Amino acid sequence: MRLRLALTILIGMTPAALASEGFEFVWPARPGVPIMVYGVDISYAVVTGTFGLGKGYQNQPTIYGGRIIDPDPEVGHYYPSLGLRPGYGRMEIEPPANRKLPRPAESFHQSWSSQSAPLPAQSSPDVPLYPPPVIVAPRGGVAPEFR
Repeated sequence: MRLRLALTILIGMTPAALASEGFEFVWPARPGVPIMVYGVDISYAVVTGTFGLGKGYQNQPTIYGGRIIDPDPEVGHYYPSLGLRPGYGRMEIEPPANRKLPRPAESFHQSWSSQSAPLPAQSSPDVPLYPPPVIVAPRGGVAPEFR
């Protein structure tokens, strides 16, 4: 009888223990922004396994439907319409020494400064800077001028 009860409890508790190990659909918050895990874009994919910061351990997740993204995409070469490769460097033309120079620019000067805002006038505080450690209260509960 005890064996049957133990077996029934074991069979009944197993699905509850495995319920947290289901699968998750991955929906990105912004379309076009990939969700990357281990170099794989898992946007709109299904992920199974215990994965995340809420678990006490990390296992390798199983990803169904992810796309591997190359971290360094291949960049094609530029060929103009004539089929020639572009030249390297700049083609600079040195102007002649006796050319007409432009007029000099007008002078310009700009400066910045900062200062603190003026403080308000300080009045004497109601509480002294070094109050006594004990304040004597009137005896009898009511001040003498209010009797």
